[in-house]
Amino acid sequence: MNFWEYLDSRHQQLLTDAYQHASAVFQCMVVATVIGVLIGVATYRSDWAGSVATTATSTILTIPSLAMIGLLIPIVGLGVAPTVVALTLYGLLPIVRNAIVGLRGVDSTLVDAARGIGMSRTAQLLKVELPLAWPPILTGIRVATQMLMGIAAIAAFASGPGLGNEIFRGIASLGSKNALNQVLAGTLGIVVLALLFDAAYVLIGRLTIPRGIRA
Repeated sequence: MNFWEYLDSRHQQLLTDAYQHASAVFQCMVVATVIGVLIGVATYRSDWAGSVATTATSTILTIPSLAMIGLLIPIVGLGVAPTVVALTLYGLLPIVRNAIVGLRGVDSTLVDAARGIGMSRTAQLLKVELPLAWPPILTGIRVATQMLMGIAAIAAFASGPGLGNEIFRGIASLGSKNALNQVLAGTLGIVVLALLFDAAYVLIGRLTIPRGIRA
């Protein structure tokens, strides 16, 4: 059968895989964003601490995704768990780096003004520094999401959810009549999801970033 016939015959399974793929990436991005911003807040005031945080999270990215999931299987087992842990770890670097850069880039006179009107340190962070650092943080989230969309496909190696299962099934059955269709369907599905997520981030940026500080 041709590709369109394959999509028509398998659309229900493909939609399920796409939903699981998007859900896994979204949930891991939420966790990675919370952890990454907290690390950025904890380290941005110190050059040494910021360098350690950036170096540590960048080191994680040097580990091949297949090896990372393979190392996690004996610890957390097969399925969703190694997928969640691996994706969360891989998503940290862009968020941590951009959080540190964004917080360090806040105009010190604005922080001094906030301090001068009696704001506490926490209020300065929540009402002045983080809102002004939000544009680069959002950029880091966008970059991390695009990375995780591709990396999540490897989760099928550990019986994880998502469109990677379609790709792995196609690779495992190379030579069969639907092998190419399976790989192509999984790959295009991931591309479409990545574009939809990025469009959503653009909309979030429009809604949450004041026009005066948009890049």
